[in-house]
Amino acid sequence: MHDVFPSFRREDMEFQRKGITPFVDNEIKRGESICPELVRAIRGSKIAIILISRNYASSKWCLDELVEIMKCREELGQTVMAIFYNAKKLAGDFGRAFRKTCAGKKKENIGRWREALAKVATIAGYHSSNWENEAAMIKKIATDISNMLNIGMGAHLEKMEPLLCLGSDEVRMIGIWGPPGIGKTTIARVAFNQLFQLSVFMDDIKVNYSRLCFDDYSTKLQLQQQFISKITNQKDMVVSHLGVASNRLKDKKVLVVLDGVDRLVQLDVMAKETWWFGPGSRIIITTQDHKLFRAHRINHIYKVDFPTNDEALQSFVHGFEELAREVTKLAGGLPLGLRVMGSYFRGMLKQEWINSLPRLNTSLDSDIRSILKFSYDALDDEDKYLFIHIACFFSSEKIHKVEEHLAKKFLEVRQRLNVLAEKSLISIESGYIKMHSLLQKLGLEIVCKQSTHEPGQRQFLHDDREICEVLTGDATGSKNVIGMKFDYYKIEDELDIGEKAFEGMSNLQFLKVYGYSDTLQLTRGLNNLSHKLRLLHWSHFPMTCFPCIVNSVFLVELVMDFSKLEKLWDGIIPLRSLKWMNLSFSVNLKELPDLSTATSLEKLNLNACSSLMKLPPPIGYTNNLEVLNLCNCSSLIKLPSLAGNATSLEKLYMGGCSSLVEFLSFIGNAVNLQKLEKLDLSNCLDLVELPLSLLETLRTREVLPSSMNFESLEKLDLSGCASLELGGLSSIENAVNLRTLDISIAEVLLTNINLESLDVLNLRDCSMLKSFPQISTNIRALDLRGTAVEQVPPSIVSWPRLDQLQMSYF
Repeated sequence: MHDVFPSFRREDMEFQRKGITPFVDNEIKRGESICPELVRAIRGSKIAIILISRNYASSKWCLDELVEIMKCREELGQTVMAIFYNAKKLAGDFGRAFRKTCAGKKKENIGRWREALAKVATIAGYHSSNWENEAAMIKKIATDISNMLNIGMGAHLEKMEPLLCLGSDEVRMIGIWGPPGIGKTTIARVAFNQLFQLSVFMDDIKVNYSRLCFDDYSTKLQLQQQFISKITNQKDMVVSHLGVASNRLKDKKVLVVLDGVDRLVQLDVMAKETWWFGPGSRIIITTQDHKLFRAHRINHIYKVDFPTNDEALQSFVHGFEELAREVTKLAGGLPLGLRVMGSYFRGMLKQEWINSLPRLNTSLDSDIRSILKFSYDALDDEDKYLFIHIACFFSSEKIHKVEEHLAKKFLEVRQRLNVLAEKSLISIESGYIKMHSLLQKLGLEIVCKQSTHEPGQRQFLHDDREICEVLTGDATGSKNVIGMKFDYYKIEDELDIGEKAFEGMSNLQFLKVYGYSDTLQLTRGLNNLSHKLRLLHWSHFPMTCFPCIVNSVFLVELVMDFSKLEKLWDGIIPLRSLKWMNLSFSVNLKELPDLSTATSLEKLNLNACSSLMKLPPPIGYTNNLEVLNLCNCSSLIKLPSLAGNATSLEKLYMGGCSSLVEFLSFIGNAVNLQKLEKLDLSNCLDLVELPLSLLETLRTREVLPSSMNFESLEKLDLSGCASLELGGLSSIENAVNLRTLDISIAEVLLTNINLESLDVLNLRDCSMLKSFPQISTNIRALDLRGTAVEQVPPSIVSWPRLDQLQMSYF
């Protein structure tokens, strides 16, 4: 496929200087009608450029091209640019040439030509009469086309300007960093074309010079010789030593682009020091390996971000918006993917797009694969193995969890993750590991090639149909499997997993099963799970009891949310590695097993386990418990005591424990709750006692103790606490930083709430409130619905920030 289809016979070299690939038809024999190859070329080009000259209409071939181009403009949204070169509609020389061509031709052909000419005449094109010279016009056209093809480049150049600092005589090296296919080379080339006059662009160094042995001095001389020859435009250069570059270039102001650098020695040979180049020179280096910049002391770095959705969608034709969104999603916003997908779909009809999408959903385009795999192949074996783990299982997971899960498999997990991040194969954002969807597909394809026809012989299983095949077949040959992700809600046929389905997976370490479906059956129970299991995540588990894991010493995370469980297992099992346990929304769960061996437990989530009546005493057998979520455990009446001092407890959620009567025994001996940041006791309707005077370090509280200093308090939520006796809490005049106060549906009234800091005040359904409260005029939102307040002060209309007032009308 080509960027531009020019409807004139000669090749314009200015296009290629701009990095634009025009279609050249020199190899095509001209006949009575344009051939299928030419039609494909027209339909496959993103832009068609038509040179309407005096003699244009003398060629039936050109007129047929014009008809096809205007057809593509209407059907495919192809961009058409017209250049009018001394041609005025159908008059003069142009008109005579057209009439001569029409002689003896069929009326329908003449009609199509006339219609196409009439349409192209309406395009606001380029008129040669408006330009002083032809070269300037051609250069402007080529630049305009380049800008059309490089969507979003203006924004990139704007962000790079402070790094380039073109007004300075300082010699500066600038790095462009990002994952493969993000557009680093394109950005460098646009800068190369638009910002400098004397420049050299060293293309894709990691590929073009990959065969060179840089340990050999003569090889280094050869590379420097090629570099200097390009920049000085002297073909017969002889470089006798590596100091020649600095001698030849130190007085020249140049732009050097070193594209696709992947080894430090490449920089040492071509741009080791800034003083090698004359004042004002700029050296731009593109790489996906961030550590090269540090090693070469390059501090001016531009990180290329993914294009916005709008920019990505601009890569596709009008009228295909919904399909374009699907294709953009497949490409993951990666410019390389968008460009390759654009070439693939260019010229296709709408139904052809629809027919092609399923295949692209499951496999990578070969052009994309080759570029991405080049980066993968450059990794050492351990980093490749880690890449596969991330691609197949751990993308979008919290980094601290990934480190814990992989600690037994890799030495220095964080350091190896940083290597992948420096090479732009992953990113670490807000504590999460992210891998681009195309890189994930690459990882999955690499795993599939481990055994094309026997999925049980692979290390990771992810295809739902293949997983069904393995689980229902003879699993004895599945010992290679270490990870399995199964979204069984996609399975339409009934699937009965036998009790020995996992027997052959003796090395299974990571298991995730998702989705709610009646098609999955475990009629004969579930046994023989691997004793090496480190992660078990089974959402909507269909059994009422989970079979005992005989040896669970390696289990780090157990997630069985939305399950039908009534209990887990009987007895005590070793759980010394268990850190995270999530049984949330298991509404039938009545009891927990003995967790006394879970001495490393950090987070226990029992949110919405509404049938849970008791917890094993005590909770948290060490001081490692950080988060305890008992929200909406509506059957809990009394809680066992926290073990020890609970010195690590940071968050305690108990909102919606509507049957909970008292809280004192739960605190028990936990006299040192210095790390507690959040406590939620909202809607604990029967709670009558709240002895929390020990919690003075708490910053974000939904329910507060009765006697303490409120100076740091920002939010107070007492909503729904109908039975709570507040004592000294009835006055909060020292809460000088309070911004949000919610006392809705609470049979309590606070005094002294005239706080300048207060932003939101919710007094809804406080039936005891009969007159308008004394509050600050700085309030922004006030809710008085359900109160006995009937009038507001007249001055309220002048309150500067009030934009929301809600009241009942009498």
